[in-house]
Amino acid sequence: MTDCNRSTLPFSTLGSKVVVADFQGGRLTSDAGALLIRQVADRIGLFDALDAVIPDPRHPVFIVHDQRTLIAQRITAIVLGYEDLNDHQELRTDPVLQLGAGITPEPEQPLASPPTLCRLENRVDRASLVRIAEVLVDQFLAAHPTPPEHLILDFDATDDPVHGGQEGRFFHGYYDHHCFLPLYVFCGDELLVSYLRPSNIDASKHARAVLELLVRKLRAAWPEVKLTIRGDSGFCRWRLMRWCDSHGIGYVLGLAKNPVLERAAIDEIARAQRQFQQTGRPQRLFGSFAYAASTWDRPRRVIVKAEHNAQGANPRFVVTNVPGDPRELYDDVYCQRGEMENRIKEQQLDLFADRTSCHRFLAVQCRDMGYTRCGDMGYTHRVVRR
Repeated sequence: MTDCNRSTLPFSTLGSKVVVADFQGGRLTSDAGALLIRQVADRIGLFDALDAVIPDPRHPVFIVHDQRTLIAQRITAIVLGYEDLNDHQELRTDPVLQLGAGITPEPEQPLASPPTLCRLENRVDRASLVRIAEVLVDQFLAAHPTPPEHLILDFDATDDPVHGGQEGRFFHGYYDHHCFLPLYVFCGDELLVSYLRPSNIDASKHARAVLELLVRKLRAAWPEVKLTIRGDSGFCRWRLMRWCDSHGIGYVLGLAKNPVLERAAIDEIARAQRQFQQTGRPQRLFGSFAYAASTWDRPRRVIVKAEHNAQGANPRFVVTNVPGDPRELYDDVYCQRGEMENRIKEQQLDLFADRTSCHRFLAVQCRDMGYTRCGDMGYTHRVVRR
C-alpha cells in the first residue's frame, strides 16, 4: 500500500505569506531550486545591492515590475539553466520563479516579459557595470568572517565565440574564429572579475589596471593580507611585474622559452638528458637564475624545470619574485593555476557565460559577464553556513 508523505518543507516568508513545499498538487513547478537561490540571495543581500547600483530611468507611474524584481528574475533563471530571454515567455507565470523574484505567485500577476528584460540589459551603462563588479567583490569580502593571511589571484584570458555582427567582434588567430577575449580573475574557487574585451588585443590588456583596483579594495578591507598573482606567459609583462615589485605583490608567471633562456639553463637541461639516457626514466630537474629580456627594466629570478623523457627535452620557465625552493614554487604554486581552467568551464558550461546573444558590447558585458557572475553563488554558501 502506498504511504503518502504529508510532511511540509518550510521556507522564509514572503511578507505576511507563509511559504512551504508540500506534496498536495496544485500549481506545479519543475524548478523548486529557485527557493534555495532566493534564500541565499536574501541572506547576502545580493539583489538589493545590485538594484542600488543600477540607475532606473523609468517613470514611476508606468512601472509594472520594479528593477529589483527584474534583476532577481533574470539571475535566478540563469542559475536554473534558462539562459535565453525568450524562455521567460513561459517562465514568467512559474509560481516558484515568481517567489524567487519576490512577488506573490499569482497567474494574473506574471513576471516581466522578454522585451522588458532585454531593455534592462541594454540600458546598463559602463559606470553601472563597474559598480556591479564592486558589489561582487564586496560579496567576496563579506564571505570571509576573518581576514585571510594570503590570497593567490589567478589571471587568465579565454575566448568567447560570437556568431553574428556583435560590436567588438574580431577574428583571433590562435582560437581560429571570431570571438571576444574576456579576462577572468579567480581566487581559488571564487570568481572576482569577469571583464569582457574585444579580441584584437594582447591577452594582458588592462590586467594591471584590474589588479590595481582589486589590490586597493582587498587591502582596504584587510590591510595585512599577503597577495600573489599567478598567470601564464601571456601576463608576463615587465610593467605589471614592476608594479607588483613596488607595491609588495608577489607574482608567479609563466615565461615563454627562447634561446637565451635555454642557454642560461643549459646545465639543468644537459643533466636531465644525461640522467634520462643512463636510467631510461623521465627526469625533472629544477634550478633558478637571473634573467632580463631586452625590454625589461631589470633582471628578475627565473625558475627552470628541465624535463627530459622519451619525446625529448621539454624545458619550462617561470619568472617570480616569491622566495622559495624552485621545485616547490613550480609544482605547488605555479602548476596549481591549471585548476582555474575548470572554474572557467563552470562559468561557460554551467552558467552560459559564452552566450553572446546581444548586439551591443556593453549589453553582452552585462548579460554574460555581469549577471553570470551574480549567478556564480558558489562562494556565498559559506555565508549561509555561518
